[in-house]
Amino acid sequence: MRLAVVGHVEWIRFARVRSVPPAGGIAHAREAWEGVGGGGAVAATQLAKLGGGCLFFTALGDDRVAEDARGELERNGVEVHAATREEPTRTALTMIDDAHERTIVTLGDRLEPRAADPLPWERLADVDGVFFTAGGVGARRHARAARVVVATTGGMSLLAAGGVALDAVVGSERDPAERYEPGRIDPPPALVVRTEGTGGGSWETAAGERGRYDAAAPPGPLVDTYGAGDSFQAGLLFGLASGEGVGDALALAARCGASAAAGRGPTGGQLHTP
Repeated sequence: MRLAVVGHVEWIRFARVRSVPPAGGIAHAREAWEGVGGGGAVAATQLAKLGGGCLFFTALGDDRVAEDARGELERNGVEVHAATREEPTRTALTMIDDAHERTIVTLGDRLEPRAADPLPWERLADVDGVFFTAGGVGARRHARAARVVVATTGGMSLLAAGGVALDAVVGSERDPAERYEPGRIDPPPALVVRTEGTGGGSWETAAGERGRYDAAAPPGPLVDTYGAGDSFQAGLLFGLASGEGVGDALALAARCGASAAAGRGPTGGQLHTP
């Protein structure tokens, strides 16, 4: 499988707390660590584990954080192609509470790849699938050279522009900021998936077919939910790019999301075998 991601990176500092403090409060971390995150980086790492490698088109600052992020991605089998920006690489603080939920505070602007960046965009014409999380309309047009393109609704306003056809769009039914809005994307995506966390989710095609899928059981105790959604979407891309039907592709996606939730941080529990 030849796979790629066009998207963003964040360097995350994690703190495990009993609960997120109220305004003016103080929370003492019982555990702290840091590592690469952001939807693009998490999806690229999951795809590399499933497919034996993944191209990643992104943008990074000229700083130590960028070096750390690139190093961790490459150790996980991701081939990083990053444009360099004058702005610092985005970082974030993530608190994980006793309910295994994550609360995120981002620091700095999200750096995104652009079509004008001197990246090997021509290589996308040779890949089976691309997952798109961030970038300009031109970058999305480069991504469309792949056989299958899946995108997240995190940038719905961007997806609505440019007239680029998408094979699948994944949005959250529970999060208004990530909810798919019918009629916003032209042409309509071939497949729309609406996730509902542990409740599974629903799907519908542009041809009018629709159905539901079940959530998968985590392979161990729930640790935290950071990266579960991004891993789910990467699994969906892998399944569709492999030629699987919607049901089988969503079953794999659900396994990826559940496995991620059973590991520490965004990539610690990710699935290695499709």
